[in-house]
Amino acid sequence: MHESDRQHYNITFALLAVAGVSYALLQSLVAPALPDIQHALHTSENSVSWVLTAYLLSASVATPLIGRLGDMYGKERLLMIVMALLSVGTVVAAFSSTLMPMLVGRIIQGAAGGVFPLAFGIIRDEFPRARVAGGIGLMSALLGVGGGAGVVLAGPVVDNLSFHYLFWLPLVPIVAATVLIHLFVPESPIRVPGRVNWTGAALMSLGLAAVLIAVSETASWHWLSAKTIGCIAAGLVLLALWVRSESRSDHPLVDMQMMKIRGVWTTNAVALLLGFGMYSSFILLPQYVETPAKAGYGFGASVTQAGLFLVPSTLAMLIVGSQTGRLEKLFGSKPPLLAGGIVTIASFLILAFARGARWEVYLAAALLGAGIGLAFAAMANLIIENVGPEQTGVATGMNTVTRTVGGAFGGAATASILAGSIHATTYPTAHGYTVAFGFAAVALAFGVAAGVFIPQRRPEAAFSPHEVGDPAESTA
Repeated sequence: MHESDRQHYNITFALLAVAGVSYALLQSLVAPALPDIQHALHTSENSVSWVLTAYLLSASVATPLIGRLGDMYGKERLLMIVMALLSVGTVVAAFSSTLMPMLVGRIIQGAAGGVFPLAFGIIRDEFPRARVAGGIGLMSALLGVGGGAGVVLAGPVVDNLSFHYLFWLPLVPIVAATVLIHLFVPESPIRVPGRVNWTGAALMSLGLAAVLIAVSETASWHWLSAKTIGCIAAGLVLLALWVRSESRSDHPLVDMQMMKIRGVWTTNAVALLLGFGMYSSFILLPQYVETPAKAGYGFGASVTQAGLFLVPSTLAMLIVGSQTGRLEKLFGSKPPLLAGGIVTIASFLILAFARGARWEVYLAAALLGAGIGLAFAAMANLIIENVGPEQTGVATGMNTVTRTVGGAFGGAATASILAGSIHATTYPTAHGYTVAFGFAAVALAFGVAAGVFIPQRRPEAAFSPHEVGDPAESTA
């Protein structure tokens, strides 16, 4: 597509951003409201956790598949299908008064996780070359922004309206974005002929589902129980069979040679551990500040007030994420990723050892947002720099899945640490929070260590929409 045909790229980005933020909002909006949803749906605490788990499972399974189909049949076409699914799932969830239809709605919503790899591909294919790195970086940062904003907004919505409006309110921009995307977002001229390895897709789906179910259920099953270990082992076996199936397929869903590229596997390792930290913060911070002072710590905040503690994080994520493209033009994508990881580690260290005053929590939240904004924005560009345009959808889809799986592990691990510290009172001990925040910092430190091995490349050498570089130079 010629430069003169891209006069609407700013409009295109705005619409992609609305779609991405809406999806990310729906991912996290329900987390602070789960007690209210449990009461309204007349279900148990363990059962209502599936409102979040079902979404993560569906997203993990559908995201790489949708990315691949977008590469084959057209990214704008698949984006329209994804947004229609998101609209339908949101309506089903909004009307739900019992658990089962709510879970059906959440599964349909989660399938829309392909919005991000599709958006990255559209930006790479359609935007002026000089705008690609910044556009992809900001779009990636919006995944974190939407997640943080969801935690902030959930309290006021539930306190003043009802949990149904957690779905009705996002539905408005979702429907508007769907219509406007159809009108203004051009279809990409780049196609990748081929077929989908449905056997591989089924093995990947079952393997990821088994692992995520085990991790999500650790609060009731416990980490070392036969159920947890057996479920994780079964998932790993299925994923090993998936790798074997993909390696032997003429039309793999995920090209395993691509996954061996050093810039891809190292960036995915960072995504796994950064997702661990981000999702941990969504659980740890609100729970900590909501604890009454009689427990010896905490600020007795309401759900709404707890969300306000994360406002600095959301703002910092948006501001820093929007500037990452400029940093990448100067230094490449690797330094911002490493810097983001280090800043995020500093945030968790503050929360581990200096969280007694409100300003300390606000400072840590701001650093958390700045670090995640930097790292998320750079991460998508690092993946795209190391693959050709025909692999953009599936490569970024797998990166998003890796981040989601890391988040599921992070949320479950930190919740397990807190639950294990509850003894005489109904609240976790202060030491339990210190261990949980410290554990997240250690995980992120391993992520930064993995990031050191990412090959350094300049974005301008990688983002031509019609060039396919030879990734072999980046393989280990």
